[in-house]
Amino acid sequence: MSALEPVRVRFAPSPTGRFHIGGARTALYNYLLAHQTGGQFILRIEDTDQKRYVADAEEEMKSALTWLGLTWDEGPDIGGPHAPYRQSERRHIYEGYARELIESGHAYYCFCTPQRLAEVRKRQQKQKLPPRYDGLCRRLDSEEAKARVDSGESHVIRFKMPKDGVTTCTDVLRGDIHVENANLDDYILVKSNGLPVYHLASMVDDHLMGITHVFRGSEWLPTFPLHVRIYQAFGWEQPAWVHLSVFLNPSGKGKLSKRQASSGKGGVKAIFTTDLAELGYIPEAAANWLALMGWSYDDHTEFFKMEDLIEKFSLQKLNPSPAAVNFSKLDHFNGVHIRNLSPEDLAGRLVPLFAEAGYAITAGQLEPIIPLIQERIRTLDEAPTIAGFFFKDHVELEPDQLIGNKMSAEESLAVLKQAHQLIEDIGVEQGDALEEALRSLAEKRSLKAGQVFGLLRIAVTGQKVSPPLLESMHVLGLKQTLERTGQAVSILQGSSDL
Repeated sequence: MSALEPVRVRFAPSPTGRFHIGGARTALYNYLLAHQTGGQFILRIEDTDQKRYVADAEEEMKSALTWLGLTWDEGPDIGGPHAPYRQSERRHIYEGYARELIESGHAYYCFCTPQRLAEVRKRQQKQKLPPRYDGLCRRLDSEEAKARVDSGESHVIRFKMPKDGVTTCTDVLRGDIHVENANLDDYILVKSNGLPVYHLASMVDDHLMGITHVFRGSEWLPTFPLHVRIYQAFGWEQPAWVHLSVFLNPSGKGKLSKRQASSGKGGVKAIFTTDLAELGYIPEAAANWLALMGWSYDDHTEFFKMEDLIEKFSLQKLNPSPAAVNFSKLDHFNGVHIRNLSPEDLAGRLVPLFAEAGYAITAGQLEPIIPLIQERIRTLDEAPTIAGFFFKDHVELEPDQLIGNKMSAEESLAVLKQAHQLIEDIGVEQGDALEEALRSLAEKRSLKAGQVFGLLRIAVTGQKVSPPLLESMHVLGLKQTLERTGQAVSILQGSSDL
């Protein structure tokens, strides 16, 4: 267990679009540290960006977290001692802190119009200067500024960054980061509509909610000095800042965008968390995969259940280097975790996928076939494709499917007839005896055993790829197996190829 005191961590997404796997990893690390230390994991919705707000994004995010098994201790749906947990409902709180910054001289009112700001940017571009606010309103007399606000003039509130010296920011993964203040901008804290931006609202909320560790993406590093300065302006103790590595495309080149998908199952691989379930991945594997994109326990251990992750996770072993998203690794982990499930558990998870494929069956009906497919599927959605034939009344076949590899139609028919008779004579219970008889049949007809078994596989399952044939016939039972081989004989006998 960790020697850390109980932490308070938060996952604070903005509901502005679909829930990316990068957000899922951030939430996972928060959850692991909270549970490892006996602390609290808080869900907070940062919805002050109303222009980009997406109505159903919050529900998708909650569904994804629930699917991954990441439950929260406080949040907008369950409440808590620091409610409300939705920033749009905390506006009155931010207004007071914004005034405090103005009164202490750490922020100021800015009345510059969008047109003036655009002109300033154009001049800076021509002079090849970095784009930033030129400080016009920073120099206004405070009484004059207040009078203009009282008169109703449109304005924003900007933070007054120092213009000389250095700001030192400490990141858990990167150590001390020193930034020249002359290179920093006077960022907007409150927009003209009165709503705060992330820079103010998140800092205030993290302080009021007692957040001890802030996990977030490395895209926040450029504004890290601003956040440190805001904490200093209020005289607050800073949390431990943890800026996580970025996700790269599977090729290792370029940041993985929320608009990108890469080659994979069906031509697409999911970068949105809820899509993983639809593609047949299980949450245990997804959590294992996500945890290892930016963290490792040692140089060889890869399989982790959630309880293992909680026990072994540590801040010291997080890696700030960019991590390429490896979907092949996800497939691997999914197969390993599927094989780790109990047959009853796997059957229960497969029922909805079989129902979606048109098979109205129960978990009890699925359990006999689990031993035949559990070692062979990498994703849950493969199961109905590979094992749906067990639940069909009969398989649909065309005559040309029943012509064996490098065999004529006449020879195929003869083999099917003889195989049908062997099955009837020996039964499907004695798998070894039946296998020996079928191999003997192949030898007598100067065929390879694979030719006979391949032909019989098509007749019984309707597929070139299936679970082990003899075991499948055993599960189907003698009656249904004979019906299918008999049907295959009839189809081939009626073929014009004979």
